[in-house]
Formats: sequence, C-alpha cells, structure tokens
Amino acid sequence: MKQFDVIIIGAGAAGLMCAIEAGKRGRSVLVIDHSKSVGEKIRISGGGRCNFTNINTTPENFLSENPRFCISALKRYTQFDFINLIKKHNIYFHEKTLGQLFCDESAQQIIDMLLEECRAVKVQLTLNTAISDISKSGDKFEFKSENENFRCSSLVIASGGLSIPKIGATPFGYEVAKQFDIKVVPPRAGLVPFTFSEEKLLRYKDLAGIALDVEVSCNGKSFREAMLFTHRGLSGPAILQISSYWKNNDDIIINLLPDMNAFEYLEEGRLEAPRIELYNALSNIFPKRFAQFICEENYFNGRLCDFSNSQFQIVADTLHGWRIKPDGTEGYRTAEVTLGGVSTDELSSKTFEAKKVPGLFFIGEVMDVTGHLGGYNFQWAWSSGYACGQFA
Repeated sequence: MKQFDVIIIGAGAAGLMCAIEAGKRGRSVLVIDHSKSVGEKIRISGGGRCNFTNINTTPENFLSENPRFCISALKRYTQFDFINLIKKHNIYFHEKTLGQLFCDESAQQIIDMLLEECRAVKVQLTLNTAISDISKSGDKFEFKSENENFRCSSLVIASGGLSIPKIGATPFGYEVAKQFDIKVVPPRAGLVPFTFSEEKLLRYKDLAGIALDVEVSCNGKSFREAMLFTHRGLSGPAILQISSYWKNNDDIIINLLPDMNAFEYLEEGRLEAPRIELYNALSNIFPKRFAQFICEENYFNGRLCDFSNSQFQIVADTLHGWRIKPDGTEGYRTAEVTLGGVSTDELSSKTFEAKKVPGLFFIGEVMDVTGHLGGYNFQWAWSSGYACGQFA
C-alpha cells in the first residue's frame, strides 16, 4: 500500500498546479494519470505555443450555474501571479489579440516549468496508470491500479472533461462524483464549431474558406471576432465563443457589418453610383462570393437606383441581423472545453472540497466552471489548482 497525504488524479494544468502548492506546504503528494505524458492539453494548445492566460481575466469571462463561484479563486491567484511565475522561469511570451498571452517558443516550456516546480517540492508522478475501486474508510481514501494499492487523506480529482477524446479525455471525474452522490451538471461540448445539415451545406458550399469580421449573438450574449465558413458549417473565434451559449434549435444572429451603418452605405452608394448593381456595391465590402450569396439568398436584385429607402432598410437589417440556425456542433472531438460538470453547489469556493465528502476535492475542467476562448480556461486551472493546493 502506497500512502500519501495528497493524491491528485490528473496530470494536467490544474492537477500539477495543485500538486505544487500542496507540496510547498510539506505535504507528501502523488500525481497519477492514465496517459503516457503530462499536460497534453497544454502541449497542443495555441498551435503548440500555449495560450496560457489572458490579461483581461475577470469572473465575467466564465460560465457556471453559479457565476459567483469562481470569484474567490480568481482573486487569490490572478493572471498576473501566473505571469510572474512564467517570468521567474525566463519564459518569453507575447500578447496576441484581446489580451491572449502565448509562449514565444513552445508550450513545452510551460510543461517543463510545472514539472520543475513539482520536483522542487518532491511531488511524485505516476503515468500510464489507470485506477479503479475508489473507496473511503474513516478519513482515508483507498484505490488500486493494476499493480499497486494507494491510500491518502486528501483525494483531488483533476481529470478534466470530455473534450478531445483522442488525447485521453474520459468521464472519470463525473463517475467519481456520482459514486459519492455528488451532483453533476450534464456536460456538453463548449468552444466548438457548428455543423450544418446536408441541405444547408449544399446551400453554403461555395462559401467554404471565407472569413468575416462579425459580431455574433445568441441568448443575450455577443462576441466580436472572426467567423469562418467551413466544409462542415461555421467556425472561427466568434463561433467558438457563442457556441457555449447556444442550445439546440437556437438561431444565432450575425452582424456582418459591426463597424458600419449598412443603410447609410447604401444611400451614399446610390448618390455616387446609382446604376451600380447591389451585388457589386456589396462586393466592395465583402468577398465577391459572399456578396453574391447574400443577394441570391435574399432575392436582393437590381441597381441601387431601383431600391427605395424601405427596401434599403430590409437589406441593412439583413446585413446587421443575419439569422442562421445551426443543426449541431462537432462535439467533443474538436471542442476546446466541456461545459457543465461537478456542480459548484456541492463544493466549497474557498477549498474546492466536496461538502458531503471531507477530503475529496474537484478542480479544473471537471467542474461546472468554463471560461471563454482566449486563455481563460488555463487561468481557471491555475487559480483552482492554487486555491485547492492551500487546503488539500
């Protein structure tokens, strides 16, 4: 029987951060993972350069049934605290758009930094190890792998969600929660591209590869970023962002000209070149294929001089509020995160300990806290792992 003060299941961002902090307190810590390597999501993120945080992080950047749950941890370990850790290890980084921070070189630098911090506080690491038969006897947890038995007083579940099964995502954390009668908010794919039916794909097929700067809205939330037409549907940052707020059968509303008054543009065009076709006028502000498509789909035909002001208003309303009903998403295969998870009602926002099961903790993506696109989910991993590591 291998005994530790703290055993953390999951060698990702949250699990390693928690291990470092618990180790700093002199606790004996073991991190176990069923994968062959640590930090797979770190490794593949940001095109291999890891979008490790966002300088604009606030609680408003997170979704949860209890939107206030994340406030405490985000205050105790901020994006600037993690930036200081990066600087301590001489990792150079840069800001892209909207506060997103990336390594100049490689995501492996973040993994190496975390492992170095773990070694400094004598954290042990066991990989390629599946565990089963978790039980609690008195104030101790016990479980086993194929070859060994383990016991600890603090068990931390940092096993992540269901997104990207090819790098090892499993429902393990949800199964542990259910075993101990802890509520799980039904999980679903988040930050994920939309898909279209065969009928819609046939209609939109000529648009594949076109990217537009848009503002996309759904269920009271809006995001201003790029949208990309694909061979399966819609993608791009704006679409990934709004997907976390979309439910089946919802329309999304796309403002195709967020920086322009379309009605005024058409009016001015009619004064300057009244005999120009509407399609040609729109080709000056959209890719030609898209201008042609939007005119054909909405039967916008004729020269600018042929349109009345009321007809211009219909065109403008369409351009500022184009409605599309996605037929689904690409699911966990390409989702960046998992929405839902272990209910925050069941956990302490200070310690991340389960209220019903002393000594059992949940951190990171396995919980019902999900960030926007752009480094926010890594910041949640750092913040929740840090906070839990002060108590586990």
